[in-house]
Amino acid sequence: QVQLVESGGGLVQPGGSLRLSCAASGSIFSNNIMGWYRQAPGKQRELVATITSGGSTNYADSVKGRFTISRDYTKNTVDLQMNSLKPEDTATYYCHVVTWVPARIYNHWGQGTQVTVSL
Repeated sequence: QVQLVESGGGLVQPGGSLRLSCAASGSIFSNNIMGWYRQAPGKQRELVATITSGGSTNYADSVKGRFTISRDYTKNTVDLQMNSLKPEDTATYYCHVVTWVPARIYNHWGQGTQVTVSL
């Protein structure tokens, strides 16, 4: 069983910064991708950024150049540094990990943390 616990959400003014953290515990195989997704009210959940077990990163076009994803392999954590925040970044942010072995794939989600960008 894998548990993901997020922290770091909150209220910030436009142009400000926040850092989200996610701590993973449990059985995560060496093949894995950790990442962050977000869901705004009335919208579908969307990918924000991912980072593979090998360190390759991927970002949504809307956050490129503003957000940075990183992970600590020894602590099994993944962070999302968010700079130059915009009101449209307001959403619930979810930590996610997908991990797999041959013929089996597992998806796990955190409980979500709210990010609100407003004056």
